[in-house]
Amino acid sequence: MTRLSDPISRPRIWAVGISKLRDLFRDIADEYDGRADLQLVSLGYEDAVREIEAATASQRPDVVVAAGSNGTYLKSRVDVPVVLVNPTGFDVMHALARARRDAASVALVTYGETPPEARRFAAAYGLDLRFASYRSAEDAEACVLDLRDRGVDAVVGPGLVTDLAARAGMEAVFLYSRASVRAAFDSALDVAHATWTEITRRQRLDNVLQHLRDGVAALDAQGRVEAINQRLAAALGIDAAAAVGRPLAELAPGLAGLVSGLVSGHAQSAPEAEGETLEAVRGVSYVVHRGPLVERGATTGMVLTFQESRAVERLDRTLRSRQRAKQFVARYRLDDLIGECEAIDRVRKLVRRYAKSDATVLIRGESGTGKEMIAQSLHQLSTRRDFPFVAINCGAFPEALLESELFGYEEGAFTGARRGGKAGLIEAAHRGTLFLDEIGEMPLPLQSRLLRVLQEREVVRLGSTEPTRIDVRVVAATHRALTDAVEAGEFRADLFYRLNILNVALPPLRERQTDIAPLAAELLYQAARREPRLGAHIGSAAQAARVLTAVHEPLAKHAWPGNVRELQNVIERIAVELVESDESAGNDRRSSSDERGRALSLTIGDLRAIAPEVFDDPARASRALTLRQRSRRVEADEIRAALDACGGDRDRVCELLGISKTTLWRKLNAAD
Repeated sequence: MTRLSDPISRPRIWAVGISKLRDLFRDIADEYDGRADLQLVSLGYEDAVREIEAATASQRPDVVVAAGSNGTYLKSRVDVPVVLVNPTGFDVMHALARARRDAASVALVTYGETPPEARRFAAAYGLDLRFASYRSAEDAEACVLDLRDRGVDAVVGPGLVTDLAARAGMEAVFLYSRASVRAAFDSALDVAHATWTEITRRQRLDNVLQHLRDGVAALDAQGRVEAINQRLAAALGIDAAAAVGRPLAELAPGLAGLVSGLVSGHAQSAPEAEGETLEAVRGVSYVVHRGPLVERGATTGMVLTFQESRAVERLDRTLRSRQRAKQFVARYRLDDLIGECEAIDRVRKLVRRYAKSDATVLIRGESGTGKEMIAQSLHQLSTRRDFPFVAINCGAFPEALLESELFGYEEGAFTGARRGGKAGLIEAAHRGTLFLDEIGEMPLPLQSRLLRVLQEREVVRLGSTEPTRIDVRVVAATHRALTDAVEAGEFRADLFYRLNILNVALPPLRERQTDIAPLAAELLYQAARREPRLGAHIGSAAQAARVLTAVHEPLAKHAWPGNVRELQNVIERIAVELVESDESAGNDRRSSSDERGRALSLTIGDLRAIAPEVFDDPARASRALTLRQRSRRVEADEIRAALDACGGDRDRVCELLGISKTTLWRKLNAAD
């Protein structure tokens, strides 16, 4: 036989009865063949109870149909719904009429109280009827014998009574009819389907609970468990099935305070029972949310949700990273790299090749050569393009601030820490690219922490002990010769080897003489787009090139120690001067597109006035120097600038630059 839990199955109904009721069950059983799996059980009382309890799960009835004292007995002793066969008013009248035809004295014997309808019927028609009732089989037998002794000729009643009356030599009229039995079977079908619906609903709810990532328990008004999912049961160290029906305070005494607000039988507003609290369960910290179950203004139970505090922290970090990720967007693409010389063409090929990999890239080049543009181009060409591009200059922050910016911190990690903590830039770059500019300026203690991030792909915030897994591609850049820094003990060798997997070297602008003119034209065109007055004359890079035609040679011969950044600064000055000179001359030649760009021009004299350093170029001889030699000279220039700013105070310069006096002396001498 199939189970009721199968939605296409028929309800399993046991019709329990003896004697005449059993025969009546059998007479109408065929009517329910297609609607129910009907089984007739010719047992009563304790025998019927044992039969039901002995049934296997696949045989156990969904509903039991019985009558009279037998049905009431079963109802109080089995955990299966029991539907009683109740005689209708017509059944009573019809049975009494039959009994009156054959007997002068008639008694109506019922289980429990005599129906008021029967008494009203007898009074209305002036019938001489006697009424009796019983509570047990022994009562029924004594009642029948008493009626016989009092001269009653016929008895109307259920099967047990009519059997006893027949054995006592009295006329017996069975009280129940086919209609009342059909009504009981129909009610049993309704109960079975309602039970199936409830079972299905509970199974669905249980499946939902089991799939939740958090622990969940539903309690009744007395704090007893009505439902609990496996995740919470495992956290409490209990069996989920055995927990149902037991008080939560008994299962987990440490959580007794959570249900103290539940008061049985008293109305309680939802806010009093609602809220969140931090609880410890078997050494694990949980954020517990209490949600009251309210019916008609009274709290009839509570839903408890347990979420590990570490999971809450991880979610918070993820949300913070997503919120900050909107700020981190790469603006430059490889097409923005201007130049056609062989060195630049080689850089383009390397970028396209390296963008297909997730390996760490080290970009080398003097300050102002476009290292961040290359880093952004790598990101834009990679599979990480839809995720954050996070850039930080490692030389622009003091050590303590750089550490908190990179790794983030927990609330209370240090004085002034933001409430709730803060996700670091490494976390913010999750699934994207982290660009570490001027990596050579990173303090040694942070180099160790960065090395762990690269090796383990996890980060630990300041003030925390729990690591957070990350997925980032690291691109680093430096203008320093890191091999020298490694030899001097200023840069970790293991970090250098971890960074120097893929390598891109950017040429200085002085080695790209053929690119200087188109670069200058593009920069002037961009400046014109930002300045409407200049844009009226310069509408393209070609027109900008015509404006600069006379100064191409001095621009190409300058050594450009500041590289593209220096060229950009010079062009910005040129743009400002062009606007001013145009206004002072009252030039309004804007008549046609052919004249645009011809209205303005720059002479060598103009350039000498605007940017005299282009013509004062003692560094031109440095073109023959190697990249390492040029890097040493740039470092020495920065040190001398720092000495000038600090009034020659070498101790202060060493503190400012984070180097020792020995290193200071060595770098100054190495550049001479």
